[in-house]
Amino acid sequence: MLVWLLILLAAFTALFYLLTGMDSTMVTGGWDRWGLIAAGVIMSLYALLLMSGNQGRMKKSIRDLGIWLAIGLALIIGYSFREDIQFITNRVTAELAPPGQGIRVSNDNSGPIAIKIRRRSDDHFTARGTIDGVAVSFLVDTGASTVVLKPADAARVGIDTKNLSYTIAVQTANGTTYTAPIRLKSLSIGPIHLEDVDALVAKPGNLNENLLGMSFLRRLRSYEFSGEFLTLRQ
Repeated sequence: MLVWLLILLAAFTALFYLLTGMDSTMVTGGWDRWGLIAAGVIMSLYALLLMSGNQGRMKKSIRDLGIWLAIGLALIIGYSFREDIQFITNRVTAELAPPGQGIRVSNDNSGPIAIKIRRRSDDHFTARGTIDGVAVSFLVDTGASTVVLKPADAARVGIDTKNLSYTIAVQTANGTTYTAPIRLKSLSIGPIHLEDVDALVAKPGNLNENLLGMSFLRRLRSYEFSGEFLTLRQ
């Protein structure tokens, strides 16, 4: 039993050394590490006591203990590389996401935000977002000087479209239309969130899709079209 205890202790110490590294703190004040090793020794001793019944039980206990050690090692490795794993997961998700769905691809959650949006089948980019918490879809249009909303969607987010003054002429793919100026309290595309965004409401029947124009895009850190994807960075 003593031999098995020494083997398990050596294995646990080697694993601990591999994962954390040995340095002078082991001798000068690294009591937290010594505590972990002591806990490993106690666990090993307890496991050996359980295995002391007979040879068959010992083999089964060793096998079970090995499985649990492997699971523990996998959890430690996964936690250590959690940011890289999340980054890879986000990149894969962006590749598989439907058009318009913004997927965060930035590696550091505390740093700049970056999302990718897949191009739809007609070669346009649409973005699913929210205005004051209400879901709204946009056609990304760098030629539009501002965000432009259809009257129906403007009404859904709480704008009184009946009392607007449609006096501003705007050129669209369908020709000239008249719009009314408004200001949105908040506009979000995925995790990208802006407040006090200038916008326009188009006259009824003159706009087929909401436009995500430059009043939103120019306030970002950058935006980039590359192949199948549009990347927005805040």
